[in-house]
This record gives sequence, C-alpha cells and structure tokens, in this order.
Amino acid sequence: MDLIIRNGKVVLRDGIRWVDIGVKGGKIVTAGKRLGGTAKRVIDADGKLVLPGIIDAHVHFQLPVGGITTADDFFSGTRAAACGGVTTVIDFAIQKKGRTLAEAVRSRRAEADGNIAIDYSLHAVPTDWSPRTRLEMRKLAALGITSFKMYMVYEGLRSGDVALFEALEETSKFSGLVSVHAESVEILDMMIKRYHNRRDMKRYGAYCHALSRPGFVEAEAISRAITWARATGGALYIVHMSTLEGREIIRLARREGVKVFAETCPHYLLLDDSVFKRKDGHLFATCPQVKKKADSEALWEGIKTGDIQVVATDTCTFAQKQKDRWRGDFTKIPYGLPGVETLLPLLHTYGVVEKRITLRRMVEVLCENPARLMGLYPRKGAIAAGSDADLVIFDPDKKVTVSHENLQTNCDWSPYEGFRLTGYPEITISRGRVVAESGRFVGRPGHGQFVRRAAPVL
Repeated sequence: MDLIIRNGKVVLRDGIRWVDIGVKGGKIVTAGKRLGGTAKRVIDADGKLVLPGIIDAHVHFQLPVGGITTADDFFSGTRAAACGGVTTVIDFAIQKKGRTLAEAVRSRRAEADGNIAIDYSLHAVPTDWSPRTRLEMRKLAALGITSFKMYMVYEGLRSGDVALFEALEETSKFSGLVSVHAESVEILDMMIKRYHNRRDMKRYGAYCHALSRPGFVEAEAISRAITWARATGGALYIVHMSTLEGREIIRLARREGVKVFAETCPHYLLLDDSVFKRKDGHLFATCPQVKKKADSEALWEGIKTGDIQVVATDTCTFAQKQKDRWRGDFTKIPYGLPGVETLLPLLHTYGVVEKRITLRRMVEVLCENPARLMGLYPRKGAIAAGSDADLVIFDPDKKVTVSHENLQTNCDWSPYEGFRLTGYPEITISRGRVVAESGRFVGRPGHGQFVRRAAPVL
C-alpha cells in the first residue's frame, strides 16, 4: 500500500464502522478490520471520524465582476478548500456573447490547470442561446461536463424562459442537469429601483439589499422553472435556495414526480437579514441574500427530510476593500461571501452537534448527493474499493473559534467571525496524497486534476 489509515470510525453508506483503509495509486483498494501489510505511510486516526472528501458543487474562484476580480484565485481558493476538508470543487465556465460554450470551457481550464490544489470540474454557463449553443450541450456532456447553469437574472448572463425551456428539453435527451439561479428579474428590478434613492439608502443603508429582495422574488422564479421542468421532463437543480417558500414549492413538486433538486448554503442556515443592519452589514451582501430566521429553520428541516439534497457554499470572495466600494449605494456592493474552508465544520457544529441532522445525513448532503447529482459517483463521494482516495480525518471534539486570521483564504474577513465550532478537519487526503494537516496546506499547486463527469445518478 501507499497509505494505510488505521483505527478510524469510518462513515460508510451502511453506517459507522471501525475499519482500516488501504490506498494504492490514488485509489481506495480495501476497507476492513485490522488491515495487514505495510505502507509508505501509516496514519493512526486514533478513533477520529474518517469521512469521504467533501464536494463543494458551487464555487466561484478567480471571477472577474464589474471591473474587479475575486480575492481568491484557483490556487488560494482550493488551498483554503483543502484545509476545510474539501477535495473536489465545481466552478463555472461562462459563455461570452458570440462565442461557443466549448471556448468558455477551454479558457477556464487554461486558468485552472496547473494552479489548482484539489480536483475540480466545471458547470457550463450558456449566455448566448441559439441552435448552436443548444447542440453544443450534448457535445460537452460527451467530454465530461454534464451540468449547465442558467441565470434568470443579471444583464449579460440572463436566460429567458424560452432558453430555459429548451435547455431542459435538450438535456432530458442525454440525462444532463440544468441548474438555475432563480430570481424573478422584472419584479426584482422594480424592487431595486424602488429602494434605489437617496432617502431610503440613507435611512436603511445595506438593509436596502434585503428590502429589495423579498422571499417571493425567489419563490416565483423557482415555481416557473419547475413548470418548465415538469413540461419537458428535464432535470432541474435550484442553486443557493434561501427561502421557506422555495423549499415548500420544491417539496410539493418532488411529490408529484418532477425531477427537481435543491441546494442551500451555510449562510442561509446560520445568518439572518439582521446582519445588514450592522455597521459592516454591506460585507454580507450576496444574491440571493440571507433571509429571516424562519427561512433558516425551514431550510434545516428541508435538509433533514430530504427536500434539500445538497449543501454547497457559492463561495465568491471579496475582501473588505472591494466591498467598501459601495459607498452607501447598495446596488454597487460586489455580491458574494467566502465560505469553502468552513463548510464542513459549520455543518457539523450547527447540524450534527446541535442534533438538527444526523452525521450520516451530513455526509449525504456534503459528499454522496453532490457526487451523484454531478455525475461523480462512485469515483467521488464514497469510501469504497475503486473510489478515489479522497478522505478527511475529522476530529469531532476539537474546539475552534473562527477567525479570518487563521484561515487560508485570501479574504480578510469571515461572515462567521467568532463562531465557536465543535469538530474540525485534522488531515485532508486528495487521491491518496495528504494536502492539509492541522489547518495548514501541505500540498502543491497543480496537484488537482480536471475530472470528467458522467450523467447524474438521479
């Protein structure tokens, strides 16, 4: 063996068992009690949890927005991810007007390959809908990109109902997945204009961001997208769902047999819109924005019941100086939050430790379900013979207080600053190689590989 992990409490599909794990050539070759033989390295897990490597299915690294670029590039972002127990991320390749989806993928891979510290894939983002773009989707799926993100908002990115309908129709033919940023653009634009005036911005400050995006803006768009999924038979994945109304709409649609799946994020589970009333409230602006405590509780319940299948981060990191460019105008805040490094310990602390969800459910929404939906299973998201040796040795009792100074991200603040965590990754292993230990990165840029994905396992 290249590596043996002994004495760990391994989280498997059929429960938690005390087994040893043997690794060779970057793959798990065996998992059993009292594994014999020798290895180049032996890690004594000493009764700690051994989890599959976390899959963050929604990240934005090295993203240019409005004349600035996110603080985390592909290396710093995946370095931080590795220190948080994340071994695979999925970023985005955004089509430029007049260009092809394939060109977008080639361009994005040129930025990531050789720089990325853990394995990755890409969602293709159609922005210039045409018969050519529609035909490209099947070609990209054959090359290992089986998911396509479409925005219902944002000038320059937005896809209208016809494009969304036809994309769902097309992907249904080859078992692809259409993910959607669901907000109702015309109502949203109207609401933003309503609060975009000197009086309200002086009175409410960053809280205008919350006032201009009520829950029904998301709920209506989710309902409309589900209508097109129902009509076409396509598979729909709602990214960063933030509302109790959205969760209920999805619950009912799934009961009817619609192929719709939902992702939420830690900030929707752990924060509420009171943060926008803080002096530094503008730092917390993201889209959709964090909502009310009732929304958070409904989302936790949705994870518990299976109405929400995935928890990802939507990491989009802007430093304080970048956020400060708003100067009192909420429409000029760069939208996005850091979070890839704290995903696992936050969900463990406020989900498992506080008994909102089970440990097994946490592993499902962070590992197994994203692997299945994104066409990575069983190569990723499982501890089984033949799977990639992506593993996290996790100390469930370690106490950590979040401070941006101790994180590996390039961001100089954290939305979870001061949060007290119970449980933290001790060692992160990517394809058999230790890439992080005790919160410090020990891997190298270029270790990460682009992973070709298969059809989703729905």
